[in-house]
Amino acid sequence: MAYLKPPAFTRRLANPVAMRLNAHGGATLTVIGRRTGEQQRVPVIPVEVGGSRYLVSPYGESEWVRNLRAAGKGELNRKGQTEAFDAIEVPVDERGPVIARYREVAGRVVSPCFTKLPDARDHPVFQVV
Repeated sequence: MAYLKPPAFTRRLANPVAMRLNAHGGATLTVIGRRTGEQQRVPVIPVEVGGSRYLVSPYGESEWVRNLRAAGKGELNRKGQTEAFDAIEVPVDERGPVIARYREVAGRVVSPCFTKLPDARDHPVFQVV
């Protein structure tokens, strides 16, 4: 799987601000690091499709993806509310509608990711259960 490293601006400024504000439907994902055992936090935008919620990795095979895959569970925090969940990775052939909805919700900020990595197999998707 491919991975696009987010720009320094995104990593150092935009992500910390996004986690504090949780604007535009965003949330903070907390997952235990597979190597360190420490909590890792990253901003995400959960999307709903067909009554189920999903997390999409626009940058591909990121660290949070590997950690969530290994842990099988995480927490979503939004507006002071924390929700523990189990994560089920969605098979590649079922990702299309979820990725399409994610692109609608996330907007042009993530468009370059999907232009550089157009294949659905490059964007892991997890169902939040």
